[in-house]
Amino acid sequence: MAAQFGRRLRKGAATTAVAAVAVAALSASQAPGVNDHGRQTAADATPSPDASASDGSATGNSPYYTDLPPLNSPSPSPSTGPGPTPSGASEAGIPATVLDAYKKAESALRDSKPGCNLPWQLLAAIGRVESGQARGGRVNAEGTTISPILGPQLDGNGFALIKDTDNGAYDGNSSYDQAVGPMQFIPSTWAWAGRDANGDGKKDPNNIYDAALAAGHYLCRNNWDLSDQNDLDRAILSYNNSREYLNLVMRWLEYYRKGTHEVPDGTGTLPGNRSDDGAGASPSPSTPSTPSTPAGGGSKPEPSPRPDKPGTGGTEPSEPTTPPTTPPTSPSTPPSSSPTPTDTVHHLEDAGTAKLTAMAGDAFTKRISTRAETKAGKAVAKVRIRFTIVGDTDTTFAGGESVATVATNSSGVAVAPALQAGEKTGDVTVRATVVGRTVAGLDYTATVTERAADKLARTGDAPLTCVPGGEFANRVQVKATYQGAVADGVAATATLIKSADDPTANDKGPYFKDADGKAVRTLTGLKTDAKGLLTLPRLYADDTTGTFLLRVNTEGGATLTVELTVAAAETSSPSPSASPSA
Repeated sequence: MAAQFGRRLRKGAATTAVAAVAVAALSASQAPGVNDHGRQTAADATPSPDASASDGSATGNSPYYTDLPPLNSPSPSPSTGPGPTPSGASEAGIPATVLDAYKKAESALRDSKPGCNLPWQLLAAIGRVESGQARGGRVNAEGTTISPILGPQLDGNGFALIKDTDNGAYDGNSSYDQAVGPMQFIPSTWAWAGRDANGDGKKDPNNIYDAALAAGHYLCRNNWDLSDQNDLDRAILSYNNSREYLNLVMRWLEYYRKGTHEVPDGTGTLPGNRSDDGAGASPSPSTPSTPSTPAGGGSKPEPSPRPDKPGTGGTEPSEPTTPPTTPPTSPSTPPSSSPTPTDTVHHLEDAGTAKLTAMAGDAFTKRISTRAETKAGKAVAKVRIRFTIVGDTDTTFAGGESVATVATNSSGVAVAPALQAGEKTGDVTVRATVVGRTVAGLDYTATVTERAADKLARTGDAPLTCVPGGEFANRVQVKATYQGAVADGVAATATLIKSADDPTANDKGPYFKDADGKAVRTLTGLKTDAKGLLTLPRLYADDTTGTFLLRVNTEGGATLTVELTVAAAETSSPSPSASPSA
């Protein structure tokens, strides 16, 4: 099956207000059906207070399609013969390559982040709202969109203000950022969230496979469990911080959960409305094209195409890389020259970060705190701080990411997610920078130490004895702990020492055997297992009798000395002989 990727297009004719009313109306009409499925709908679910605390939305809160799912069942009847296809069946059809990308992303996340419980239908719901499933599946054989899908430039005129962060590499705009691709990532988010899902060596936001996997990882960060409604709300709101957006995505999620099917690439239905109409959206063309019938068998004619919607006759007009230069006339539109909080940031300061140390494999108990300040030292709120783990290390933030973007709070402080130590030890650098502003970064050092144990104990008390030239019947097994908890993966050595005061290896007495059967009295490279247990190889004795010592040492200073005895077998005394007869 062909791999697919893409870019995003915005279309429509309904305002956000109209969409909100429509959502409310649909909520009332569909509520029984949704409740029958036993799920709390977005209209009824109130996210927890921090649900709207964005750490830098995936889309930069760009506009999105506001078309609602049909009221009728999305599952086409098997007996449907020739004739018009019900609108629900048509709307439920997802282009083959796009559907494949969503399902592959779900499978990948099931392996890498099983606790997230990401359903592919959530990716389909977001893909529908963001780009109309890559504009009805207009992708090539590799899954890359046939033509770019770009959101409007985020210049503060009716949209967020996000100045260029990629020098136009992804969106072709070196002044302001624009959302890119079928899942509508802004370049600054793609820089850390991007994935290479199809193994071609590139992280391409215009490829549906790369974009779908990136979206899955984005939604699964922060250890969110998407089977929990509160976490699901948080994840969706982090993608686009709008209650109307959350409601709409939940509607499509429920719709796709009821049933969907595959349609050929390029034949999916196209949305007609988007949230930014009346807020700087491109005007409709003065000479509309002849309406066309939606692909996939739908009987409802498609409205006259907008400049960013494919035209009829199989030829798609080229899309502008930048929106019209005529600004909207609404008096509420802020002037682009007004300074933003980001513009006022002069430098970053540490906000009381404690020493960052953790053993390999453990979570750091302390977190990085950074404060954004003006030149005068005043805190700056609502500024996005990007934390990046740099250098050759396998330490990550919780959730497996190497980059996290967090907005400063009212005190100007951004707190990075908790760090998770990898297996590589040594110092790790975490760099804090301001998104959209060129100021000196702030480096933090986190230290990963070897796994350690502070206590060793034998798991049994059977005597360790052997006859000269024989084999010890019992093997030595010890358990390592650290502050009372199991110490797994701890490096250890075992040495048959000369005496309690002389820890050098003995040259006689008990010994281990190497792969060639030769005697060795020091073992290195040992590690405790997942239960903190270390079972040593079998011990053998030479012809020397006496008491010997085995010493086990671990990283962290734990030591255990075990006594071994080599003695000749006891022989029973002969019974007294009978006295000779007189």
